[in-house]
Amino acid sequence: MPELAVLRSPDAVLFGTGMAGASGGVAARHGRRVLVVTDPVLAATAGFDAVLGSLCAAGLDAVVFAEAAIDVPMATIDAAHAAARDARPDVVVAVGGGSAIDLAKVTALLLAHGGPLSAYYGEHLVPGPVVPLIALPTTAGTGSEVTPVSVIGDPELGMKVGISSPYLIPRTAICDPELTRTCPPTVTAHSGIDALSHAIEAFMAIARPSAPELPLERVAVGKNALSDVLALAAVREIGAHLDHAVDDGNDIQARAGMLFGSLNAGLAFANSGVSIAHALQFAIGAATGTPHGLGTGMMLPYVMAFNRPAREPELAELAAALGEPGGDAAAIVHALGLRIGLPARLADLGLAEDRLEPMGEQAAGIRRLADNNPRPVDAADCTAILRAAWHGDLSLLAEPAPA
Repeated sequence: MPELAVLRSPDAVLFGTGMAGASGGVAARHGRRVLVVTDPVLAATAGFDAVLGSLCAAGLDAVVFAEAAIDVPMATIDAAHAAARDARPDVVVAVGGGSAIDLAKVTALLLAHGGPLSAYYGEHLVPGPVVPLIALPTTAGTGSEVTPVSVIGDPELGMKVGISSPYLIPRTAICDPELTRTCPPTVTAHSGIDALSHAIEAFMAIARPSAPELPLERVAVGKNALSDVLALAAVREIGAHLDHAVDDGNDIQARAGMLFGSLNAGLAFANSGVSIAHALQFAIGAATGTPHGLGTGMMLPYVMAFNRPAREPELAELAAALGEPGGDAAAIVHALGLRIGLPARLADLGLAEDRLEPMGEQAAGIRRLADNNPRPVDAADCTAILRAAWHGDLSLLAEPAPA
C-alpha cells in the first residue's frame, strides 16, 4: 500500500500533434480578451501563427507581448505587466519555453494580486487564484506548462529565484509536438537533459511521512507513489528519444516522445520537487551565465553518485528505465550528456577551482531544494560535488570502503 500519493496538475492536459488548434476554443471558455506571451523568435514561426490563428478564429481579441527573454529578467516582467494592465485580459496564453511560460505565470500573478513580486518568493505565498493561464510549450524541457513554479532573475539578489504555489499551475496545458519541431539542436539538448533531471531528481527525492499538513505546508512534498510512476515514465521516454531529437529535429516521433517525457517529468517534480542538482545550477548559472539545462544536466550524474548510499534501489530502476539493466545509472546519464554535447568537465566552462567553495555555500543555502535531497547535504558536500564535476570524475564521489 502506498505511503503517500499527491498529484496537483492543470484542470486539463491536451497532448497530440495538431493540438495547438484547440487554443481558441479553450481560451474562449475564460472570456474574450487574451494576452499572448511569447518571445521574438517564436512570434515569427508557423507554430505561433497556428496558435494565434486559432484564437482569432474563435473571435477572441488577442494582444501579443513578444518580448519574453531567457531567465525572465525583472525589466521584462515590468514590461509584460504594463502590457497586461492595458490589455485587461480574461486569460493569458503562453507560447514558448520555460522562460515565456514563467513570465506568463508572474504576469498573471501580478494582474491578480499586484506587487512587489518579491513578496511571493518562496512557497505557498501567493494568496489566491491568478488570472487563468493556458500554456503551450515549444521545448521539451522545463515542464513549466504543468508546474506550480516560476523561476525568474532578480538583479538585486544576483541569481535566479523561485515562486512556488499551486495557484501558478496553468489551467490547461496544450502540448503539440509540432510546436517543438523548430527548436535548435543545442536548445533541444539542454532542455531535454533538464527534463531528465526533473524526472530523476523527483524519483530520488526525500521521502516524507504521510501527514494531513504536508501538502498544505509544502508545495513539493517529496518522493511519492504518483510522482514515482510519472518520473519513471519520463525517464523511459527521454532515454529513448533525446539522442534522436538532437540529431534530427524533424523526427516527429522523437519530438513527441521528448515532449511526452517532459510532460511526465513536469508532473512528477511539480509534486515531489527537485533537489541539489538544481541548487548547484543556480550557483553555476550565477557564476558563468550558462544555460539552465546545461548546468543542471552536467551536475545530475554527480548528484546521483553522491546520493547513491540513500537511493541504491532507485538507481537500479533508473538504469533499467534508461535501457541498461544492471548498469550504473549515473554513468549512463553522464555518457548521454556527452553524446548530446554537454561539456565533459565543469572546468570547461572557464570556472576557476578556487570559486567552487563559495558556490557550494551558495547552493547549500537554497534550503527549499537542499532539504528535498534524499541524503543530508551541507556546504562541504556541495563543494565536493562541484569539485568532482570540475574534474569530470564520478569516482571522486565514491563512498570510502569500510575500515
